[in-house]
Amino acid sequence: MGEYTIEDLKERTRGPVYTRDDAGYDEARKVHNAMIDKHPRVVVHCENAGDVMETVRFAAGNSLDLAVRGGSHSVPGFGTVDDGVVADLSGMRNVRVDPTTRTARAGGGATWGDFNAATHAFGLATTGGIISTTGVGGLTLGGGIGYLDRGLGLSCDNLISADVVTADGRFLIASEKENEDLFWALRGGGGNFGVVTALEYRLAPVDTIYGGPMLFEMSDAAAVLAGFRDMIKDAPEQLGGFPAFQLAPPLPFIPEDRHGDCFTLIVGCWAGDPERGEQEIARFREFAPVVAESVGQMPYPALNSAFDALVPPGLQHYWKANFVTELTDEAIQAHVQHAPGLPAVNSTVHIYPIDGACHRVPADATAFAYRDANFATVIAGMWPDPAQNEAGIEWVRNYYDAVAPHSEAGGYINFMAGDDQVRIADNYKGNYERLVEVKRKYDPDNLFHLNQNIAP
Repeated sequence: MGEYTIEDLKERTRGPVYTRDDAGYDEARKVHNAMIDKHPRVVVHCENAGDVMETVRFAAGNSLDLAVRGGSHSVPGFGTVDDGVVADLSGMRNVRVDPTTRTARAGGGATWGDFNAATHAFGLATTGGIISTTGVGGLTLGGGIGYLDRGLGLSCDNLISADVVTADGRFLIASEKENEDLFWALRGGGGNFGVVTALEYRLAPVDTIYGGPMLFEMSDAAAVLAGFRDMIKDAPEQLGGFPAFQLAPPLPFIPEDRHGDCFTLIVGCWAGDPERGEQEIARFREFAPVVAESVGQMPYPALNSAFDALVPPGLQHYWKANFVTELTDEAIQAHVQHAPGLPAVNSTVHIYPIDGACHRVPADATAFAYRDANFATVIAGMWPDPAQNEAGIEWVRNYYDAVAPHSEAGGYINFMAGDDQVRIADNYKGNYERLVEVKRKYDPDNLFHLNQNIAP
């Protein structure tokens, strides 16, 4: 192990350190995707930036692979590694809100549920994800698509600063005024440049929203997708949400005899004046007859957590993703053809609009390059039974192959599988070479390579 031993690591960190011989090791090594079953040499539950610095130094000093785990949702399982080191940030979940400056500071292990609970008390929010158990850090570093992005921009567009531990164990602050090149790269470049131990965000007044899911027959799928496509491009930016495909779960608002059937749906989110919400969400009903809906006023965090039960820990996951400039009629037909094959009620396909405020950020202003794309599509294969893996993965790949010719070459890195590394340059278009330069400066030996990796 060299001069820096595991015993040294235990002495120098405040959080617990787990090895194979320790009680709690099997729990400590678990990640969200049950398809991933790896055995790290050591898992460090970091409680502060100092613990992270020591963990990074330990991994680098012993030439061990280093995995960084925030919210743990990483579909490819980048939050763990065989015979390496895991820096688990789940103990760093504090969120502090300053209502005067409308900012919030979140620990690197915070989830959007943690974040929303803290900010909603003040009637404030920023763009988060769709599932509240998603990690704040991971979502933001990949860009950050969510219900509020048309009005507020991506999560990374609302990032003010980040605390970062770099590959040499240094602690840096990245912002528009300090280490500006690192700050640029963090906003969309993923975990390639360091361990982000805290993130500071700009907030906006978002309290009660009007929205929820509306279900339409699959026979109306083409009309629903085309209607959403044509309407959303000119819709007020306070209108968010997305069209999707879903097997109906056993929920009270869905007719019991339709549970398990495949539906097209739209999940709407009006974040403007709540009194106007009903008329804005009603526009979706013009596309086709609604089979079932659960729509109304609710606190924003309620919508952000509404689908958590469909994505519990322990599912098998395999996903694919693309950016889409134009949702063509041919692309819609590909969706309609493949969506009915959803492998389980947990599986879904979402088509997120990323126009509005997202388009007002220049393509080279952050690492997130697809500022001209209108949609981000994710084919999220999720199922509980490992026996379904072969068939489920085949469904995802066939679906992806069908929509890829109607999509951009690159996709949203937060939605990509472990076998998507070949697409890394396409994911960043004209920003890729600059990202390589930043990588060479801050991580020349590629310590942070367990990600959609930008090689130095």
